[in-house]
Amino acid sequence: MLVSELMLQQTQVSRVVPKYRVFLQRFPTVASCAAGSAGDVVIRWEGLGYNRRAVNLHRAACLVVEEHDGQLPDDLAGLMTLPGIGPYTARAVLAFAHERDVGVVDTNAARVLARTAGHSLRAAEVQARADEAVPPGQGWVWNQAVLDLGATVCRSRAPDCGVCPVALGCTWHRAGNPAPDPARGSAGSGSGQSRFEGSDRQGRGRLVDRLRHDGRLEPAGIASAAGWPDDPTRTAAAVASLVRDGLAVEHDDGTLTLP
Repeated sequence: MLVSELMLQQTQVSRVVPKYRVFLQRFPTVASCAAGSAGDVVIRWEGLGYNRRAVNLHRAACLVVEEHDGQLPDDLAGLMTLPGIGPYTARAVLAFAHERDVGVVDTNAARVLARTAGHSLRAAEVQARADEAVPPGQGWVWNQAVLDLGATVCRSRAPDCGVCPVALGCTWHRAGNPAPDPARGSAGSGSGQSRFEGSDRQGRGRLVDRLRHDGRLEPAGIASAAGWPDDPTRTAAAVASLVRDGLAVEHDDGTLTLP
């Protein structure tokens, strides 16, 4: 459950499903993930992007083996002590793996909550409303329904209020959908990802991909591998960030390898 939730962060389901199956063939248990190197996990993460998630998954697996006898914590506080696990992922694991009555809030659910409330919501308000709305004993099915409602009906653009099952109880709809949309600026209701083309993220991704396939990068080829052959300053910053995030090791001679 944790693997799928981390993979699905900012990544389409169609891309995740085949990668998820291959990943579990290599790392079927928490212990097997912890026994491998962070570099092994990064290699199996190819094609999913946001490679820091792979490092966090490996760190979390190691911590679970060392401190929890190889079993993921089944409480909110315990899950949130693990690297890379925030409020959404922790509650998703509790709701979908353990069927607990907690509200799972992604950008789609937050949009539904803000619109039904009729005004923008702070982070604490969003989570409180989500938790309070879960019918006792229905955490799994309720959260599935709310997430799907936000993704397919209560869309960011052109919400289909005519078929919405909660339209009659939606304050924003009853008021005639006036501007501004309460979802805009409401905590948890995102505005989309920043541009990838030409970004630092793209350069970092290029370096990690080369490390996956070549094993190491010599100093003279690092800038070209990043896509910035004439910008050593930008390249150096990207390398430093990869090292800081645990995605690469910079050796004394300047070569790069996976951790």
